[in-house]
Amino acid sequence: MPPSGHRENGRLTRRVATMAAAAAIGGFLFGFDTAVVNGAVNAIESNFGLDSIGLGTIVAVTLLGAALGSFSAGWLADRIGRPRTMAAAGTVFLVAAIGSGLSHSVWDLALWRLLTGYGVGFATVIGPLYISEIAPANVRGRLASLQQMAIVLGIFAALLSDSSLALALEGADARTFLGLPAWRWMFLVGIVPALVYLAIALTVPESPRFLVARGRAAEARDVLRKLQDLTDQQATTLTDRMAATLRTDRSARFRDLVDRRHALLPIVWVGIGLAALQALVGVDVVFYYSTSMWQSVGFDESAAFALSVLSSFVNVVATVVAMLLIDKVGRRRLLLAGSAGMFVSLATVAAGFSTATFAADGEPTLSGIWGLVTLVGANVFVVAFAVSWGPAVWVLLGEMFPNRIRGVALSVCAAANWLAGVLLNFSFPSLRSLSLAGSYAVYAVMAVLSWLLVFFFVTETKGRSLEDAQEGTVPEVPVCIGSEELADGRCRLSERSHLGD
Repeated sequence: MPPSGHRENGRLTRRVATMAAAAAIGGFLFGFDTAVVNGAVNAIESNFGLDSIGLGTIVAVTLLGAALGSFSAGWLADRIGRPRTMAAAGTVFLVAAIGSGLSHSVWDLALWRLLTGYGVGFATVIGPLYISEIAPANVRGRLASLQQMAIVLGIFAALLSDSSLALALEGADARTFLGLPAWRWMFLVGIVPALVYLAIALTVPESPRFLVARGRAAEARDVLRKLQDLTDQQATTLTDRMAATLRTDRSARFRDLVDRRHALLPIVWVGIGLAALQALVGVDVVFYYSTSMWQSVGFDESAAFALSVLSSFVNVVATVVAMLLIDKVGRRRLLLAGSAGMFVSLATVAAGFSTATFAADGEPTLSGIWGLVTLVGANVFVVAFAVSWGPAVWVLLGEMFPNRIRGVALSVCAAANWLAGVLLNFSFPSLRSLSLAGSYAVYAVMAVLSWLLVFFFVTETKGRSLEDAQEGTVPEVPVCIGSEELADGRCRLSERSHLGD
């Protein structure tokens, strides 16, 4: 049961839902611009003569850029505001889409994909941050899940776009339109959502918690009244509570996350673990390499594209289910159930690929019932992830940190997520060459670790005000801040920190 705490008076209104959906467009670009490479992988590999390491680099460099972008996004959002940070991300997406589609060498493409990732990193942080700060507590999980819904819709749109372009031009590299092959148009299509996001960023109101931190309480009250349909008294009470948790004469800095005994505050370590394991369970492999993977086990290009789109559609449906459950079941239960489901499905996929036979060129082929079993296992994994770790991790990361450090802490966790993604995507082509079954067995082990992390270190945040995060969301660990410990290693009660307060 979540600890008792103050309940906000705000309610879900059409305006707050609209603003949350608008902020989540960054998630759509996140999904689209990272997954769009799926349909272009084989064409890029053949056009630029890449080996497995080079191919892994092209895919992983986007994630490296995302790590860099996410690490700086919280810092920037705390200085120029949430909407302006969204606008910066939209501009980066626009420029990078044009550059990727018109690139002429592998290094050229790698540079633009790195820039794409930088924009993705911004969207990773600013979406959950903004939505968590404008949403009433009782529906925050549902609204924050819009970010993940937008991500999976972006992935679905990217795979559907790739498939449509490849079908229309008879292959990713077979024919050209306006002098460009299909795989280049796959990148250029990203111009459209980038322009939409840029326009939206210029219309959303500033976060009330950012305004309070800047000493603009009157503006914050006005935003709260309009967004959550609060009375003057309710808005004043809420901004007063925000001010009490934001008493500082400066913006949060990364060194505010540092702890003398644990290197970082324990709550930050838990957030980093959640973010990293969300990537290390292997979900990117399903979406970024799925078309190539299904071709490698015997499906032709058309069927492989169709299977990738099917997996993405399953992801969308499962995310809708997550949005319906997260404010009822809670974050912790979803994560535990999802970890168990991911382990079983990943173990099934590993078992399926262990039966593959290898042709003279080294490509594996599944035969008999194992082809169907492996396909079902992969889609069960997608469901287990999308119902739980997909949305719930970002919801939890947007809720679990105290107000004063939320932006920078979320940045660090998002960077950890993307660095784990770099490791995953860079290593998969090589792991696939060594043992396709073994790679999925590794991801199954990560699913076990994810269950253990949640079981031992995460408590429920459902229905709690963001101001209640001052008390922490993980088991209490004594941390002495700004004073000497007592002789027996304990802290004085008045100096005891609740993991980040």
